[in-house]
Amino acid sequence: MNLKKDVKIKLIVAFIIIVASIYLALTKPIKLGLDLQGGISIVLETDIDTVLKNKYKQIGSEIQEILKNKNIDVLDLKVSKDGLVITLLDNSKIEEAKNIILSKYKNLFNLKVSQDNIILTFSKAYLENLKKDVVNRTIEVLRRRIDEFGTLNPNIAKLGDKRILVELPGVVDPERAKAIIGKTAQLEILEVVDYALSKIELLKKYPDGLPKGTKILEGVPRDINGQKVQEWFLVKDTPIITGDDLKDAQVRLDQYGKPAVDFELKSSSADKFGEATARLIGKRMAIVLDNKVISAPVVRSRISNAGQITGDFTSQEASDLALVLRAGALPAPVKILEERLIGPTLGKDSIQKTVNAGIVALMLVGLFMIFRYAISGFISIIALLINGLLLWAVIVAFGITLTLPGIAGIILNIGMAVDANVIIFERIREELKRGKTLRVSLEEGFNRAWDAILDAQITTLIAAFVLFQFGTGPLKGFAATLSIGTITSIFTAMFITKLLLDVIIGDKKTMKYAI
Repeated sequence: MNLKKDVKIKLIVAFIIIVASIYLALTKPIKLGLDLQGGISIVLETDIDTVLKNKYKQIGSEIQEILKNKNIDVLDLKVSKDGLVITLLDNSKIEEAKNIILSKYKNLFNLKVSQDNIILTFSKAYLENLKKDVVNRTIEVLRRRIDEFGTLNPNIAKLGDKRILVELPGVVDPERAKAIIGKTAQLEILEVVDYALSKIELLKKYPDGLPKGTKILEGVPRDINGQKVQEWFLVKDTPIITGDDLKDAQVRLDQYGKPAVDFELKSSSADKFGEATARLIGKRMAIVLDNKVISAPVVRSRISNAGQITGDFTSQEASDLALVLRAGALPAPVKILEERLIGPTLGKDSIQKTVNAGIVALMLVGLFMIFRYAISGFISIIALLINGLLLWAVIVAFGITLTLPGIAGIILNIGMAVDANVIIFERIREELKRGKTLRVSLEEGFNRAWDAILDAQITTLIAAFVLFQFGTGPLKGFAATLSIGTITSIFTAMFITKLLLDVIIGDKKTMKYAI
């Protein structure tokens, strides 16, 4: 068999590609989705109302300070269902206050005056941007937490305006996963003003009301000499530092050999923390997580860039606390609306059924192609097998998660890949009927088939892109395998199939059976 030089080079290239694909397929494990290996699916809803309320409070404090600097005293400032309500001590200064607020927050608020009150409501554009930002940041924090948790191949997707879908394949401890995902993990370190063993006892100390800028927080029950003791703390509203100031958090043992969490501060926050702890030597400092005091140690010396969170933690609790602190606090509280557990048995059954369907489809397609096109039909089956190998190699190489719809995409790709070969073979037959030689018909057939194949595959890629962009996990799996399979089928049809036909035509004994 005499082969041209370019055919020999193409054979070497094809051999290298096939060997590399076999190596990837055998050495790298495939990542399976939730529907194939089991796991947990959770639908979360972000509490946008709480974010809005906190945002109103934050901006309200800023406005109060700005007006105070302009000698305009605020009598009362509260958040209601209408928005931020500001009451001035001197009503004659309402117009002046309006102008000051609008000059500072022109595009942020809609402002109106009602019964001597200034009422501010966020603009529609700001509300839309805030909602998007909160959901996107929540997704990012959840992704970091899940990466720390160690779960492989999570699917985290936005559902509507404020809902989020979280799919965790292969999770063996659903309760722990839910606790880590759902914990807001808003860390604050606050100055302790006073404390008592009950809330009533603490309130009795302040018959005229709590000091301005303070609040009461519940402490976590602790074991002291075999008895459960729970303290209540009067703390300052403004935190010394928050979870945003943390650089790192790791599990360590405290002085009593119990699990604790050591934290390290960012350099920008270390000086602020150092000044506060120097001022509070001999006093207590509350470490607050999600509005509960988990510990309130006495400050013994100045602390600058590091500290320790102690409590009655188990090793797992300390590890999970360090995890959520490293990943960051959720920008909004979330609640679980729906959860589903999927067992691995269902996934195995699904794999077996779809693999069987793929084998049957391949056999039927193969029989048809051999019956219709003889040796060329057999060549198309070889190209189809190589296409499947390349597709699998790309999936494992890029770490793409395989889902049940993804397998359906692979099976669909079998028909699409054969379709390209059918177009090529029919074009070659048309050229042969015009009296051209087999080699000329081969070249013309591939050239004429290229435009039709390319147009069909581009439309498929566009549809796959839209599905991947706007679909959720399973649809993305389908779109991924469909798009990759489309690209590999173009390669196998135009390169592998033509290469094998070139080899066949180079052999006089077989060339007459080629088409």
